[in-house]
Order: sequence, then C-alpha cells, then structure tokens
Amino acid sequence: MEPFVSVYTGHLFAGVDEVGRGPLAGDVVAAAVVLDTAQPIAGLADSKKLTEKRREVLFDEIKQRALSYCIARATVAEIDDINILQASLLAMSRAVNGLTVQPEHVLVDGNKIPRWSYPAEAVVKGDSRVPAISAASILAKVTRDREMVAMDAEYPGYGFALHKGYPTKAHLLALEQHGPCKAHRISFGPVKRQLEQLEMF
Repeated sequence: MEPFVSVYTGHLFAGVDEVGRGPLAGDVVAAAVVLDTAQPIAGLADSKKLTEKRREVLFDEIKQRALSYCIARATVAEIDDINILQASLLAMSRAVNGLTVQPEHVLVDGNKIPRWSYPAEAVVKGDSRVPAISAASILAKVTRDREMVAMDAEYPGYGFALHKGYPTKAHLLALEQHGPCKAHRISFGPVKRQLEQLEMF
C-alpha cells in the first residue's frame, strides 16, 4: 500500500486511532501521538500485525520518545448510550484534546473525523500508512489488552484474557452459560439477546 501523503506539510501533527469497536465487552480505547522527528522509532506498524511482545516493546519506546501522547476512552455505559461509532469518535476526541503538545493537524485512522476544531484528514488503513497513527494504535491496543486481562480476574469464566472481549465461539458460549456481566455492552446483539432470554424466565 502506498504511504499516505498529507495536505499538511509541517511537522507538528498527531496521529489518532482507536481499538475495541468490535468486542462485546470493555471500553473502547483511543490514543493520540505526536511523534518527534528527531527521535524516529523503527518498526512502527499496524498493531494487529505485530506480535504481543513487539507491541509491548514499542509501547514503552513510543511513550519515551514521542513529543506527546494521550490515551483516552469511552466507557461501556457511553457505548450503550450513544452507540459504538459515536463512542469511538468521542474517545479519539478525548485523546487529541489530552495531548500536552497541541497539534496543528490531525490524521485520523478510518473514514470519519470527530467533531472538533482541529484541521484533520481521515486516512483509510492509516495504521499501516502513517507512523503516528501506527504508534497510536499500538498504545491503544496494549492498553486495552492489559485491561481485558485484568477484567478476566475480576469476571472469571468469560475468557477475557484470551479473546479480549471479541465475539469468539468461546466467548459466546460463556455468555450463554453465565449471562452478561457488568463489563458487557448491553446494546450489542449477542449480549442483548442473552438478557432478553434471561428476562423470559
């Protein structure tokens, strides 16, 4: 895939990405990163294409070398209240607003831009095309994965540490056996159906 060429020609820009739109449980987590051109980071790529070990190494390196970064979220309650798309945009907006170095321009992974005052561009598959977005995707994924591991201890029996809340066969079976827990998104189809079945008895 061709590298993305932005209309912005300066250096003070942020990349932003979110992780967790598809899962049935847990927050959606976003990160924004302003990279330092004087301290390049080798090996940045779409977080999904990196090994867990490599993501962990890059996570620390990004936090050490970036000019600024911020990790933010939208909660399960917010997801159920405003829907997952709007919650994802909200999380990304919070991440950019939380940067200590305010960018002149923002590159957003995907095809939608949050409502904000920043000049911005949407970049389809940006996590594979723009290093700052790749860095943001790594920060968001490592953060969310760690939280799902912790959630596994809080709500045992669902396998959150393994599937990270995504609707795998094992997760759907656990949902059927145990019913939803407080970490589940009740507006999502499989969770909603389980709640409706429980209400029938």
